[in-house]
Amino acid sequence: MKAIEISLQSEKLLNHPIYNKGTAFTIEERDLFNLHGLLPFHVSTLEEQVIRRYQNFLAQRDQLSKYTFLSSLQDRNEVLFYRLVLDHICEMLPFIYTPTIGKVSLQFSSLYQQHRGVYLSYPLQDKIEEIIANLPQKELDVVVVTDGERILGLGDLGVGGMVIPQGKLSLYTLFGGIHPLRTLPILLDVGTNNQILLNDPFYLGWHHPRISDNLYYDFIDRFITALKKRFPKVLLQWEDFSKTHAKPLLEKYQNVICSFNDDIQGTAAVTLSALLSAIRGSLLSEQKIVIFGAGSAGLGISHLIVKAMQEEGCSEQRAKENFYMVDKQGLIHTELSNLDIDQKKFARDYQSLQKWELDSSFISLLDVIKQIKPTILIGVSAQEKAFTKEVVTEMGKYVRNPIIFPLSNPNSRSEATPEQLIHWTKGRAIIATGSPFEKVDYDNKQYIIAQCNNVYVFPGIGLGAIAAKIPKITDEMFIQAAYVLSKHSRFPDLFPSLKNLRDLSREIAIAVITTAENQELIPPMTSETREKLVDQTIWFPSYPNYSFKRE
Repeated sequence: MKAIEISLQSEKLLNHPIYNKGTAFTIEERDLFNLHGLLPFHVSTLEEQVIRRYQNFLAQRDQLSKYTFLSSLQDRNEVLFYRLVLDHICEMLPFIYTPTIGKVSLQFSSLYQQHRGVYLSYPLQDKIEEIIANLPQKELDVVVVTDGERILGLGDLGVGGMVIPQGKLSLYTLFGGIHPLRTLPILLDVGTNNQILLNDPFYLGWHHPRISDNLYYDFIDRFITALKKRFPKVLLQWEDFSKTHAKPLLEKYQNVICSFNDDIQGTAAVTLSALLSAIRGSLLSEQKIVIFGAGSAGLGISHLIVKAMQEEGCSEQRAKENFYMVDKQGLIHTELSNLDIDQKKFARDYQSLQKWELDSSFISLLDVIKQIKPTILIGVSAQEKAFTKEVVTEMGKYVRNPIIFPLSNPNSRSEATPEQLIHWTKGRAIIATGSPFEKVDYDNKQYIIAQCNNVYVFPGIGLGAIAAKIPKITDEMFIQAAYVLSKHSRFPDLFPSLKNLRDLSREIAIAVITTAENQELIPPMTSETREKLVDQTIWFPSYPNYSFKRE
């Protein structure tokens, strides 16, 4: 292995999270970089360090202490952090992302320890280009950005939203193999409307109500212009923006900079994959689908499923007739006011509802279940307990195996718990959740609960886009990712094991590149070239050899 040249020495080297090996520096490296006396005498292997740190991890007593332990390790030694998590991925993933990340975002200001990422605050808008121009990275592969307005199902958390881009980029490295030095989390601090934060003297963000309208969009435009100027080939992932901004930002900039919205497109793709696994060879166009929650996630899921139905040979109009969307106004229909343009596309014709036997003009979720007898119920509302026993048992009257996906995050916002769904349907429901839940024991049988985790999709999408320098991310790429993912699931498991996700991300990346070729976004290439591009991009956490670079 060719040695990597670095110019850092002594404590500066030990304090660099990418280059630091800790006790794994060899005797020769300790001579070369003046490390003798700064480390214990014994030279450890990476495997020894992983065992030691795993024991330390097990000694942590609760969610936040486990998160803090892992986060601190990442800040000191990224190779060791990523190898530790990869070796124990199923056990540790909940502590570096959902559900723990929700608790961390709520307590961000009090838990803040170490700089990681870039904060672009509105009062510094005139310095955005200067800030991005001064970044130490010569090249970036992927940026994940949020403005903190709709963090999971918790709402406006201001700068507390930074933990979401940080966590997502860790997943890019773990599962997509993107080198951590080539990633950057960004928080756009445009204020907060969370009065608790505004009243908190220790809140670390800009103490000001959120800017809106032209001020907001001008600020975003400054950010995109500066980012595009410095890193023209970078992949940008929009994360946890409000419904008001998510779709407009995606549509405005998807042809300006290679970008996608994970809440809209990533959630849709992983949900589509779970549905393909759940219906077991039946056609999507044969399903009756209720979407509870008509925000960006619900609309994104519906949009992508419609496209998948069209690939089955169904017309767009016929595909949309399979959907019933329920929001705070009840069933969305043509006589309702204040519907946005995307909701109108899925609004039911009000005249066709007149034959329904209803007690009021408000058409509830239970009313819809009774009238249409759906096969699929998906929740993206962030309303806990919305899927009541009455709703679920009513659905179970008409469908042998009702497909019920309460996808809202975190666990506290889930529309129902898996335990409730299994008991209410006597073990017949096919379930996927947004956050991880424990196994459920019922009637002498154990049910493993599938998690519709976007991590199954976005690292592979990103890996393909980065490897082939694809200029635009399309819906067809997400559909292909869903097909690849579902192909590797074995019912009743709706998803493959996370232990296989690195290999799956590689396969998704290759499918994404093939799709880009078919859409004439990049020149055609051989299968060998595709694989080589992807494999050359993938980074694996191991210690390289170092040589001293004289400046």
